[in-house]
Amino acid sequence: MRKKSIELLNKAVADELAAVHQYMYFHFHLDDQGYELLSSMFRRIAIEEMLHAELLAERILFLKGEVEMEVSGPVEKITEPEEILKKAAAMEEKSVHDYNLWANESAANADSATKKIFEQLVADEEGHYDQFDTEVDQLKKFGDRYLSLQSIERSKKLESGTPAAA
Repeated sequence: MRKKSIELLNKAVADELAAVHQYMYFHFHLDDQGYELLSSMFRRIAIEEMLHAELLAERILFLKGEVEMEVSGPVEKITEPEEILKKAAAMEEKSVHDYNLWANESAANADSATKKIFEQLVADEEGHYDQFDTEVDQLKKFGDRYLSLQSIERSKKLESGTPAAA
């Protein structure tokens, strides 16, 4: 039981670390383009993904396993806001699918604590998916005007002397 749970938990750690790297890349590029609200959203969600990795690592250590700090994939160099959001939504959708499967697999292996962790992650990742999907819908609905409003908000903050990242 422990060996399979540790394997699944390490797969999840790798996916969470990949999400952290990808979302921070998106954060940097969106901030550089002046899209502060989108940038801040990616920064916040990257931090949430780090906390997920920590939760998973704590369970692995409890099970007397080794936390493999490997990333499941490379950062994709995407810089267009709509493509960024679509990629992020797809990543979250995959996580929801995987974590549902892994929760069921954990239950089949009589590891209800690991199952609960995966179920918690499903709920969190569904929330992230919804945020990204809503932003894609907003872009489709309002087009470039939606992004322009974000740039204007940044300019207002800079003009008032407030740091852009505040």
